[in-house]
Amino acid sequence: MTRNLFFIALFLSFFIFSGCQTRHEIEVKPVESTHKVEVKPIKVEPIHITIDINVRVEQALDDFFDDIEAAEDKIKN
Repeated sequence: MTRNLFFIALFLSFFIFSGCQTRHEIEVKPVESTHKVEVKPIKVEPIHITIDINVRVEQALDDFFDDIEAAEDKIKN
């Protein structure tokens, strides 16, 4: 029985120490990347803006007639 235990212990010790002797190497290659960016000239075009002048004229007429109405109110009082 002791002889069997001796062989089992011997076998386990060889098994355990053989696992410690393994060696793993990982080779990592550098990654190379390049980017090309095209820069195209910007096309500048004129901007056409149409402004409705009726709003300004209407406000000016309201101001003008408000002044006349205020003057009439002063005359009536």
